[in-house]
Amino acid sequence: MKLITYRVTNFRSVIDSGDIEAGDVAALIGVNESGKTNLLLPLWKLNPAREGNIQPTSDYPKTMFADVRAEPGRFQFITADFDATSLREDLVSLTKVDPTQMEVVRVGRYFDGEYAVSFPQYSPKTTVSAWESKDELLSLITSIEQADALKSEEPLKSTILGDVQALAEAINQDWTAQDLDNVITSLEKLLPDQPAKTSTIIPRVQQTIDTLTAWLAEIRSPAPEDIEGVRDLVLTALPKFVYYSNYGNLDSEIYLPHVVDNLKRQDLGAKEAAKARTLRVLFSFVRLQPKEILQLGRDFKDPNNQSRQPTEAEIAEIAERKRERSILLQSAGTTLTKEFKSWWKQGDYRFRFEADGDHFRIWVSDDRRPEEVELENRSTGLQWFLSFYLVFLVESQGDHENAVLLLDEPGLSLHPLAQRDLSAFFDGLSETNQIIYTTHSPFLVDPDRLDRVRKVYVAADGSTESSPNLRQSGADPAHAGAAYAVYSALNLNIAESLLLGCLPVVVEGASDQHYLTMIKALLIGAGKIKPSRELVFPPAGGTKTLRITAGILTGRDEALPVVLLDGDHMGRRMATELTSSLYKGEEKRILSTDEYAGFEGSELEDLIPHQHFMAAVDRIFRGPEQEFSEVMSPGTPVVPQVEVWAKSEGIELTPGWKVEVSKRVKASLLAKGIDSIENDLIERWVQLFSRFEL
Repeated sequence: MKLITYRVTNFRSVIDSGDIEAGDVAALIGVNESGKTNLLLPLWKLNPAREGNIQPTSDYPKTMFADVRAEPGRFQFITADFDATSLREDLVSLTKVDPTQMEVVRVGRYFDGEYAVSFPQYSPKTTVSAWESKDELLSLITSIEQADALKSEEPLKSTILGDVQALAEAINQDWTAQDLDNVITSLEKLLPDQPAKTSTIIPRVQQTIDTLTAWLAEIRSPAPEDIEGVRDLVLTALPKFVYYSNYGNLDSEIYLPHVVDNLKRQDLGAKEAAKARTLRVLFSFVRLQPKEILQLGRDFKDPNNQSRQPTEAEIAEIAERKRERSILLQSAGTTLTKEFKSWWKQGDYRFRFEADGDHFRIWVSDDRRPEEVELENRSTGLQWFLSFYLVFLVESQGDHENAVLLLDEPGLSLHPLAQRDLSAFFDGLSETNQIIYTTHSPFLVDPDRLDRVRKVYVAADGSTESSPNLRQSGADPAHAGAAYAVYSALNLNIAESLLLGCLPVVVEGASDQHYLTMIKALLIGAGKIKPSRELVFPPAGGTKTLRITAGILTGRDEALPVVLLDGDHMGRRMATELTSSLYKGEEKRILSTDEYAGFEGSELEDLIPHQHFMAAVDRIFRGPEQEFSEVMSPGTPVVPQVEVWAKSEGIELTPGWKVEVSKRVKASLLAKGIDSIENDLIERWVQLFSRFEL
């Protein structure tokens, strides 16, 4: 099962995290002490691959410690929604529930260790509508009236018609289970004890009784999770969660007696314990035993006679043991080289293990630097990746297959470029394992995938909160440090534009950035465009700061960046301001969505396939009597239509609703591909992108 979202409540510093989307890769970004780790640990403890026990003194929220300690089974600290389509066939077989209601399963855990299982899309039937029940009884009346009753059944026919007509006329509200019980009882009393075998009336009455009985059984049926076998099926399929916080970089030279000793000890400090863990998995991976390597390399020594020289047989035995050790080390180095190559894409590295007496060394070479160098003299990034690779690969095998990886502050010591490589590395790793990681580094956030990121901050009451709104500043908006990591991540693409020669196109907000990066990916993938430089879409955070952002992005050749504005009132006003100041004489660099939408007042949302936009809106704002797709009118600006519809349905649109919709649309369209989009719209996209390279 794949993790969709999760929510942390009353765990350490977290009161309520809100729903956190997982996806293939998710990043929790925030400054130190913001509580990022407290959003990973409870998820790990939902179903830990190893260790991960609930620790009352550490995990119970301090403000509620006495209450939780008294009744740990009353407090649920983690709930997670999983895609259950892989179990759908078995779940439907057990529950007989509509398959569409079995696609998502919610699993929670309480502080006493017990689990809660539910199906959030399941809608239990609690009543039968008045029109449906009346229709059934009227249908019965019609059937009996048209039936050719036996002569002996004429009085019974008249009685049944009168009683059923009275029941139908008495219906003025939906039927509850008790109402159904009463009607079924009334109908059963109308049936004679010995009905005629050729009766045409009695079978029709019995058919109605059977229908009502089926309705009653559906109303009284248990929730899916209460049906025998469902809970065990879900909990057995629950993915494991693997938590990493310290990887313990390998040293190039390892003293084997210390390794043998440390692998037995339980009192090591955090740093030494991490190194011991990495060494343990290293030797396990290459199928070596430190003690065996140590013993195979021993020279001759007679404890009873220090001066005695070895015999020819003893010399041959020592030589054979050392030869065996050399072959083992050579085989281990070959194994590591081969396996590591499939993960690390930054170079073709070769590893060689060497043992000299009590010392064990790791040598590294590659195509660009063929001379062997000790591991510790290679890049920290290589050391970190090797250590992480070993720990993950060994500890996530077998029962940990398809585990969700929870990485706490990975790659802290890496250079920014190495951190960027690490972010790309996660993309490859996510093909087999979902990843959720914490960081305070903007270099571990992909500017084109800001939909993966959730801001973690300290709220006014001191608790940890999270938000998809990356401009959320926390308790003290004036405190620059509280939001620095997020601001840096949001503007990292601007820095790349300046330093790496990308082509920036300034847009108004984050939703515009999501849409344009999606369109870019689809057009390039289909071969519709071939930009000469990497296109990036830095959001200015609204029209107020757009002029400043555009000024900052002016390149060394003094060429102003292209600006794409909405055709609404704010966009037109900003276009007027820019053309009269910074962009005077450069009006061609200011583009409007109106040129491509075909009508005035448009926004970038009007250049998105209507069906995908409507589906995203209806998916996010569930529950209204009338869905947006029922009222949406093409050919006019769609955002104002959403606002009017929301007001009429009593829906409060939060400030970041457009961003949430854009993220959902982006994920949907990237998954379905460009073939799901009309050719006319694709051509307008191509025309728009052709204007970016002036």
